[in-house]
Amino acid sequence: MPAGWPEMSAAKPMLGLGLIGSGFMGKTHVFGFATATRVFDLPFEISFECVADQTPELAEGARAAFGFKRCTADWRSMLDDPKIDVIDITAPNAFHKEMALAALTAGKHVYCEKPLAPLAADAMEMVVAAEASGRCTQVGFNYLANPMLTLARDMIAGGELGEIYSYRGVHAEDYMASPENPWTWRHDPVGGGALADLGSHALATAEFLAGPISKVSGDTQTVIAERPGPDGRARTVEVDDVGRAFIKFASGASGSIEANWIASGRKMQHDFEVYGSRGALAFSGERFNELQFYDASDRSGREGFRKIEAGPHHEPYGRFCVAPGHQLGFNDLKAIEISGFINAIAGKHPEPFNFRAGHRIQKLVETVHQSSEQGRWLDVPK
Repeated sequence: MPAGWPEMSAAKPMLGLGLIGSGFMGKTHVFGFATATRVFDLPFEISFECVADQTPELAEGARAAFGFKRCTADWRSMLDDPKIDVIDITAPNAFHKEMALAALTAGKHVYCEKPLAPLAADAMEMVVAAEASGRCTQVGFNYLANPMLTLARDMIAGGELGEIYSYRGVHAEDYMASPENPWTWRHDPVGGGALADLGSHALATAEFLAGPISKVSGDTQTVIAERPGPDGRARTVEVDDVGRAFIKFASGASGSIEANWIASGRKMQHDFEVYGSRGALAFSGERFNELQFYDASDRSGREGFRKIEAGPHHEPYGRFCVAPGHQLGFNDLKAIEISGFINAIAGKHPEPFNFRAGHRIQKLVETVHQSSEQGRWLDVPK
């Protein structure tokens, strides 16, 4: 090597990825891994080893599109593959438990999209298996990776809002607004519905910002009673289109959350408002590079919410762009989430949102459902 040239760094160890499912979230995970390897100084190189999907044709299409080395229509064939270290599950919810337990038994790390499992009891079985295996786990709640949410949490914890009085959260979209939208796996009575699909995000965000929820009073409603089935005939819908809950936090604060997948015109309303004795915060997922802050100490005639715009001061925004106001995107949040998981595999820090954290959210969802059925406030099990 010529004098004065920098020393070449030692080659990083390889971490082999096996992906199950290549739909919307499968594609997002691929983009996330690809971005994370370029944006962050990860302790591993990522090898896109194998992708599995329902048919050989779907699997081959995903392999060609995403750059995997090989593909399969049988996800179980990846379990004994010594080149695969991480099994990434983006299959429908009902399959998460079987796939994750098999992967953990095979000694793989597991990355699973939310919800962790249709039932809290199933999720706890996955927690026990994960903790016994010694493998790292991650549940996909990438909205929590937004630097603006980290800033909001830091401001709350630092006392900038004073004593927290109340909280409002909503996750609303319109992808089920039309009665002509067909019955899908999201309408499966075991674990389906708006509360499980979208409310899990609203609940996770509420606890991320304001701490543990101790009590809930839920209300869930099925608005569209029938949808076209796969054969074209009407199929009864048994899950909620809208789920709401009044909530009480262990801190003494109270609030509400809403999950709604028939909110016409809403594409990504993952919003929250936090009100305290010294100020307030407001955030919208439709403008998720901004945080609105109200300071109650502003002098009379100068009061109002002011915009805090995401920029390099809000780590890790600066790794993506050196200029403030140029904005992160949905797939960038997934890359941030993935970087945390990979560093946890390397032993650099604890898992950011492991199976136990995922079980917690599923338990909250179930308790809201139970409260709705019983028509009363319920304590959330610790």
